[in-house]
Amino acid sequence: MTLDPLVISFGLGVGVLVGLTGIGGGSLMTPLLILFAGVQPVVAIGTDLAYGAITKTLGGWRHFRKGTVDLGVSKWLAVGSVPGSLVGVALVNELHRKYGKGFDDVLLISIAVALAIVAGTVLTRALFMPALVAREQHSVTLTRSVRVGASGIGFVLGLLVGMTSVGSGALIGLALILVFRLTPHRVVGTDVFHAAILLWAAGLAHWFTGSVDLVLMANILIGSLPGVLIGTHLITRVPAAGLRPALGCVLLGSALGVLSKAGVAVPTWAIPGVPALTGLAAFLVHRTRVAALAARTATEPRPEVAPA
Repeated sequence: MTLDPLVISFGLGVGVLVGLTGIGGGSLMTPLLILFAGVQPVVAIGTDLAYGAITKTLGGWRHFRKGTVDLGVSKWLAVGSVPGSLVGVALVNELHRKYGKGFDDVLLISIAVALAIVAGTVLTRALFMPALVAREQHSVTLTRSVRVGASGIGFVLGLLVGMTSVGSGALIGLALILVFRLTPHRVVGTDVFHAAILLWAAGLAHWFTGSVDLVLMANILIGSLPGVLIGTHLITRVPAAGLRPALGCVLLGSALGVLSKAGVAVPTWAIPGVPALTGLAAFLVHRTRVAALAARTATEPRPEVAPA
């Protein structure tokens, strides 16, 4: 087996992000493989899903041991996402078989659109959802409507993941916040645990269709397995307030890069420039919010201390 230091370093960086945030696996690895390693889109998707299954199994087990997994929500998401991912894999392989390399540009554009959606959800979640904190809960009561809703959400997102390998972390993580209102650590843990189930189904389906490069996957795993261990170890020490917007900006740059790879006329300056400007705007929004919170805290009356 030939060791590729570039791919190993990609695996390490992405593994750390997966362990820390539950997102960044397919959203970053697939465009990295396409843009910098020159991997064919269908093979990049299949290999990404296969390596992600192993990486997120390790991360999911670590989160399960830490008590940050809602098993009920994970189970009902998987009821929909596993068949959804299989449909997605079958669809993308049938389209590729029918149209050959002519389908590659369409697939690249699909990946870019998925990346842009994920980037938008990550940034929106990080910058404009502080009010959700008051509604957070440690666990979810599994009523009939919750089970049906989880299965439906799982199917749609599983379909997207099976076709593009993008969204298993960010989009499902957003659903765990908006629909199920879980606390941040339970969001990450439940997200990673469920993604392991989803990615095993999608990864095995891609392996059976011959779109998994085992040597490439081994190189990624050499970096990603220690990376996810580092990330899960640091999860309680690294502030998500800065990490999530930064990741959103990287995903936005990846979307523009993949669009350019597909032949879309993206200005050269836009690939680094748009994410940089977005990052600056995110920093200013965060700084304004922190300043407003400090001012509000300073004007609140302090409780009087009764004399001894």
